[in-house]
Amino acid sequence: MKNKRQSVILEIIASGEIETQEELIERLAEKGFHVTQATVSRDIKELKLVKVAAKSRKTKYAPLAGQALTIPEQLMPVFTHGFVSADSVNNLVLIKTLPGMAQAVASAIDSLKLSETLGTIAGDDALLIVCRTDACAEDVVLTLKGFAK
Repeated sequence: MKNKRQSVILEIIASGEIETQEELIERLAEKGFHVTQATVSRDIKELKLVKVAAKSRKTKYAPLAGQALTIPEQLMPVFTHGFVSADSVNNLVLIKTLPGMAQAVASAIDSLKLSETLGTIAGDDALLIVCRTDACAEDVVLTLKGFAK
C-alpha cells in the first residue's frame, strides 16, 4: 500500500504543479488514497521531494535534483555482463540478455525502483518491462543503455 501510494505521489507531482501538502492530499483522495497530513509529510521525506520554483512563480514539489539512479554495487557486474540490448514499442521495453541472465538483469533493473514502471517479466534471455506511458518506455531504454556503457 505504501509503495503504491508513493508511486502515485510521484505520478501526481510529475503531472502537475503541486504547491502544498493539502493539494497533494486532495489529489491522492481523488485516486482513492485517503491519508493524513502526517502520512504525506513522511512520504515526502522518504521520497526526498523538495520545493522548487514553478513556472507560475510559486513553488512546487519535485524530486531532489541530482538524486541519481543507481544499481547496487553487487548487481552492477551482473547487469553490465548480462545486458545485450534494449528497445521499446509503445509502453513496453524489451531487454535482450545473454542466455540464462534475464532474471538476474531484471533484479538489477528492479533495484532502480523506477516509478514509471509497472513491472518486469523475465524469461531465459529476454525480459519485458511494462511502463505507464510510451515516453516513459523511451526514457527507461535510454537509462538502461546508459548503465550498460
